[in-house]
Amino acid sequence: MKITQLPVGYLQANCYILEKNNKILIIDPGDEYNKIKNNIQNKEIVKILITHHHPDHIGALNNFDKNLVLENPKPKTYTFGPFTFEVIETKGHTKDSVTYYFKDENIMFTGDFLFKNTIGRTDMPTGDLKEMQTSINKIKTYPDNTKIYPGHGPSTNLKYEKETNYFLK
Repeated sequence: MKITQLPVGYLQANCYILEKNNKILIIDPGDEYNKIKNNIQNKEIVKILITHHHPDHIGALNNFDKNLVLENPKPKTYTFGPFTFEVIETKGHTKDSVTYYFKDENIMFTGDFLFKNTIGRTDMPTGDLKEMQTSINKIKTYPDNTKIYPGHGPSTNLKYEKETNYFLK
C-alpha cells in the first residue's frame, strides 16, 4: 500500500491518501481540496475516514461525495475495496476520536489522539483526560513495531512511544 502524507491548512493537519490496486482511501481531508485532488488524480475513492470532527481535519470534506464518508464508525473491522482496517475508539482528545488500524500493514492512523513524543490536548470541548488514559492503555496492547501516522507532525512507532513518550510510560 502506498501512503501519501499531505500536511494541509494553516494548522498543517496530516491528510493521508492510501492507494492500493489503483483504489484510494482518504483519511482526514482537512483543507486544500485541490492539493488533495491533485494527489488522487482520476483514481477511484472507495471511502473517506475521519479520525475526529475538528475543523482542521474535515475542512475539505464538503468537496467530496458525502456518501463516501464513513460516518460514526463502530469499533469493528471494515473492508472497502482492497482496504481492511479496524476502528478503535480512542476517546480523550474528543468524544468522537477514533484510530484506524490496518493489521496487514501493521500501521495506525491516530488523528490527534497520539503524536510523536506526546498526546493530544484534552482541555477542549469533549476532551477528557481519564478517557485519554483508557485509550492509551488500549493502544499499548498493539504490536510494538506498529507504525503510527498522527494527525499532525511526523510518523513514529509504538515501541518508540512506549520508551520515550511520558504519557505512555
